[in-house]
Amino acid sequence: MEEKKAAMLSVQNIYKCFGANSVLRGINLDVDCGEILSLIGGNGAGKSTLVKTIMGIHKPNDGKVFINGESLSFSSPAESLEKGVYLVPQEPMLFPNMTLEENVVIGIDGSKKDLHDSLLKYIDQLGWDLELKRSAQTLSIAEQQLVEILRGLLREAKILILDEPTSSLTFDEVNSLFKIIKDLKAKGITIIYITHRLSEVFEISTHVALMKDGVITSYGKVEDYTYDMLVAGLLNDDSGKSHSYKKLEKSILNYEETTPVCTIKDFCGYGFADINLNVYPGEILGMAGVVGAGRTELATTIFGRDKVLKGKIELNGEDVTGLKTKDVIKKGINYVPEDRFLHGIFKSINVKANLTSACLDDISGFVTDDASESKITQKYIDEFSVKVTGQDQILGDLSGGNQQKIVIGRGLSTNPKLIILDEPTRGIDASARSDVYAIIHELKKTGVAIWLISSDIDEVVALSDRVVTMYQGRLNSEFLNGDITTENIMAASFGVDKKKDK
Repeated sequence: MEEKKAAMLSVQNIYKCFGANSVLRGINLDVDCGEILSLIGGNGAGKSTLVKTIMGIHKPNDGKVFINGESLSFSSPAESLEKGVYLVPQEPMLFPNMTLEENVVIGIDGSKKDLHDSLLKYIDQLGWDLELKRSAQTLSIAEQQLVEILRGLLREAKILILDEPTSSLTFDEVNSLFKIIKDLKAKGITIIYITHRLSEVFEISTHVALMKDGVITSYGKVEDYTYDMLVAGLLNDDSGKSHSYKKLEKSILNYEETTPVCTIKDFCGYGFADINLNVYPGEILGMAGVVGAGRTELATTIFGRDKVLKGKIELNGEDVTGLKTKDVIKKGINYVPEDRFLHGIFKSINVKANLTSACLDDISGFVTDDASESKITQKYIDEFSVKVTGQDQILGDLSGGNQQKIVIGRGLSTNPKLIILDEPTRGIDASARSDVYAIIHELKKTGVAIWLISSDIDEVVALSDRVVTMYQGRLNSEFLNGDITTENIMAASFGVDKKKDK
């Protein structure tokens, strides 16, 4: 009888605890050569802990991991790297003062010329526009994500783990990445793909594993699942919540008779120019565009983080151009940033202090009003279904998605007239997205103007009452009602006006 060949990756009865918190509770999983396993689950399900254990970052309390039949000793990540495992993390970890190329090739054996040529080959295959000599500190969050992916590709890993690789990528970049993933599959590379975008599971996976509370609750070939089956598996048994944001009602505003909350006139800054735009009360304004289009630069300039070069911003008729960020917040504009680690959170302090840090002036006098802080914090913990042991839990101990919920809650805690949400569901699972979408719609009913910047076109289409697109630093299209389609928005993001082509 022929002996069965060992799986490329075999995880056997893995347990991992952090103090009294049991994160992994007996994980068993085999992934063979050329398989693409999509690993899905809610925030706090244990996905990141599992892949970090495979990578040798965490040492399990019990259990074993085998790479092509060889047991890991969990001595260090270097051991996993040597055996051909590479983890592309969700949050990029680059050396800011090094160039893009230096960040990619660091730690990889080989001549500089060979590595340079291989890097150029991958960039050409992917169709990505990257300048190798750029300093990493000048890269956007999406560009940093591309660097991390290139690191994994250049190492020619036998097992490639991708943690939310498309969370900041545009459609074209996603399609290019999927092509590379399929090519790697054809070469026999084993891929573990962590994603919160369930449509991606069916596009590229051969298998799917669903995690909940530290265990794998369902595993099988992707053709044996439907979208609804995965959604049902992600839901908490007692949640009873719908995850279909397509059912959310949209507003039909009479823009000619409605006074805008915010008016932007001939606005210019670093990365954008000649912006003329009105944002109206009780609407969700979606903004789409490719990386480098200027969306985030526009938002941060309005928010007082970057210098205004020309033009004017009015909030309810009052000139707020060029104000400092704290004064912009007081006037009624708040901003939830794209990169929560750089601009959004204080990882070493507790949840309550993070969530209320933007509204302390409103709820405190000479001393901090602890009762008001606690009330506001609990409101968003409850409404956002934040998984937290208490308000005093250190924010850095929360999962990424739960950290993002706290950042969004902080933006809403100041009761803004206009809130700009920059990639608000980046890194958030299906259940958490539903919570965020529900909060957005409830907020809209109060008359708050919501400016949604998102690379998820389905999200923009589903949520927005009106959509504008940016292309090369300028607004180039606006869509209402039936014109808000994926095709129109995608084309406009690349400088093509489908309406004019009809």
